[in-house]
Amino acid sequence: MKTVEISDMTLRLAEGGSALSFKERVEIARTLDRLGTDQIELPALKDDKGDVLRNKTMASVVTSARLAATTGLTEESVEAAWESVKSARQPVLHVMLPASSVQMEYVCHRKAPAMLELARALVTKARYFTEQVEFSVLDATRAEEAFLRQLLAAVLEAGAAAVTLCDSAGIMTPDECGAFLRGLTAAVPGLEKVRLGVELSDGLKMAAACAAAAVDAGASVVKTTITPMGVSCTQDVAAYLSARGEGKGLRWNLRTTELTRAAGQMQWMMQTQRSGGSPFDSGVDDTGATVCLSAGDSIEEMVKVVRHLGYDLTEEDNAKVYESFQRIAAKKHFVSARELDAIVATAAMQVPSVYRIISYVITCGNTTAAMANLMLEKDGERQQGVCAGDGPIDAAFLAIEQIIGHHYELADYQIQTVTEGREAMGSALVKLRSNGKLYSGNGISTDVIGASIRAYISALNKIVYEES
Repeated sequence: MKTVEISDMTLRLAEGGSALSFKERVEIARTLDRLGTDQIELPALKDDKGDVLRNKTMASVVTSARLAATTGLTEESVEAAWESVKSARQPVLHVMLPASSVQMEYVCHRKAPAMLELARALVTKARYFTEQVEFSVLDATRAEEAFLRQLLAAVLEAGAAAVTLCDSAGIMTPDECGAFLRGLTAAVPGLEKVRLGVELSDGLKMAAACAAAAVDAGASVVKTTITPMGVSCTQDVAAYLSARGEGKGLRWNLRTTELTRAAGQMQWMMQTQRSGGSPFDSGVDDTGATVCLSAGDSIEEMVKVVRHLGYDLTEEDNAKVYESFQRIAAKKHFVSARELDAIVATAAMQVPSVYRIISYVITCGNTTAAMANLMLEKDGERQQGVCAGDGPIDAAFLAIEQIIGHHYELADYQIQTVTEGREAMGSALVKLRSNGKLYSGNGISTDVIGASIRAYISALNKIVYEES
């Protein structure tokens, strides 16, 4: 059987003028990876440090799919792209160049002979770093046939492991698309031995039909987006594979049963960000989250990121955070903004415990509302709160608010495992906002609910200490 791979371009195409936050980009990448997408494509680097570190963060969260970094038009850009994704489980360098006369001169300011040399040089440079090199021929369907064959032969000779043919104009019919691929496969030796893909614009609303014809003609990779973006849509290609794939001897890795729900979430996200909001908006300025730090960064650079995250720390707390940051950074290639959040919660503004947890009982089930019964101690006096909530965490936080008689804005809440196994430790991070200032607390327990309660109380104690 033949395997049809899905290469998702959502993050690459959404970059232009996109207001997607770091959290949204990460969520998209995680969702695509969880769906069984074979390859996730990232945009070309623009801001050297910021974009490189953003790609490094993506490399840390994508665990199954290939992660393709788009290169620029110079050999230096190839090396920079590699540095940004080399820590990924399956890194790919993606070279994209136009083949039509108009785009070659407009985009690259080169004639055909110079374009051949540029393509050969970029693929050769990429091949120095990795065997996983992809070459995309932009506007391939409007290129002169003789030149297109020369270009493909040149990049195959230079070591490209995958070739993608792009119908940038989106004017092909399915029959023409199939004939186009068959003709090139027959005319260019070696093309049938690499991963042959197609990127199809949906100008005539035939992208999905052209993708089906391309697969029949020998293509093994279809480039899609999980939300409508003017190219082949993942849901349309998945519908074809589900309906006709088995009969045609095709198999695929995409988890089609989960696709509809995930696509709906992603489409909602994209529409929300275009309207100025965000389904992941927690009230925290996310600009700092797009930057990660390395061990070589100074305390001034770290403080700048900490301020972007919303914290206004004293010099003493900044020094404590930087000391903890250096210990962690020495063991890792970089420290993400999320990890810096946890460092701030643990190291900064350690204060006496005004509120102390005595006990908590949480009950929940599929037929009853979640209930939390908490006992806290303040100044030797025990106070009890009992509340129902949408879930155990919500119920617990509401019970705390009942005890303290005040509602604080929950700016962010994160939970992750620290150790593995049946008795794994969970680490919770809670950020509360009071009078415009951000306070974070960290809690660790084998019980994630307990960790969350401890994190909330930790942040609460900081608020009470500073505002008393």
